[in-house]
Amino acid sequence: MEIRIREEAWEKQYLSPYATLSGASRGRLCPEPECQVRTVFQRDRDRLLHSKAFRRLMGKTQVFISPTRDHYRTRLTHTLEVAQISRTVARALRLNEALTEAIALGHDLGHTPFGHAGESALERLLIAGFRHNEQSLRVVDVLERSEDYPMGLNLTYEVRDGILCHTGKRQPATLEGEVVRICDRIAYINHDIDDAIRAGLLQEEDLPKECQEILGTRRAERIDSMVKDLVMNSWEKAEIRMSESVAHATHELREFLFQNIYLTHSASQEKEKIYGLISSLFEFYLATPQCLPGQWQEDQGEEAPRLVADYIAGMTDRFAIAEYERLFLPRAWSL
Repeated sequence: MEIRIREEAWEKQYLSPYATLSGASRGRLCPEPECQVRTVFQRDRDRLLHSKAFRRLMGKTQVFISPTRDHYRTRLTHTLEVAQISRTVARALRLNEALTEAIALGHDLGHTPFGHAGESALERLLIAGFRHNEQSLRVVDVLERSEDYPMGLNLTYEVRDGILCHTGKRQPATLEGEVVRICDRIAYINHDIDDAIRAGLLQEEDLPKECQEILGTRRAERIDSMVKDLVMNSWEKAEIRMSESVAHATHELREFLFQNIYLTHSASQEKEKIYGLISSLFEFYLATPQCLPGQWQEDQGEEAPRLVADYIAGMTDRFAIAEYERLFLPRAWSL
């Protein structure tokens, strides 16, 4: 018996009736032979983990722009934390762990350098707008290339849907996608508080008292409260949800971060600097497309602004700064 077939049989027997079964996937954009060992969602997870876009996440800011200290989160560490929390919830609810992990690993592949400030810059520059969840889907469908996949990773419908719908108005088609959508918020709220405290911008006692009473006073307590509440209120149900009190406290913490970290005067000043950097790169490459790397000059049936945005969105913070310095800052003559 093929191992994959055994795995699919195990899912049918042991997973929740609300779980997404690997053997019942809606398939890939381009049909391909099945693996003898791995299920379709395990293969998607592995493709995402080995992608270049995934590796670049370690050089992209989460909140603090180009952090110089060792312990601030990056997009990569954020993604790993989302994957860990999501798998814990999925396992407890007897959902499909491989699908959940694949969605979590791919959900932020389309994020720009410099966090949400970079996303906001490209949103202002593109007529059609720019949203990182849509860009993440574009990465896995079109931009990521390898010897085996010259155009996109050819992921399953369920993983692609979860990546696209992890934020915004669209609701995921699977409970596994719902898990990642909520656990993404659990992760970034708590680790952004942790990083802000480490940076000296907050203290634990500054957090809303009501939230501390409901969720706890430390990061580990808050995550534990949120995860247990999510599991208890979603057990054997066709929806993923928190209780009203914990959902409210989670929302209040998020609003607190927006007012005290994300939207402060200093954050706005940094946002304008980033817009200046990204808009300069954008206009330069738009005017001189021959300066783009070879693969970005190829005809992909896209208009120039879209291709330039694709290239900039894939940059790490460090590379974007280096490109700006190379193109726009004068250097001493070497004699």
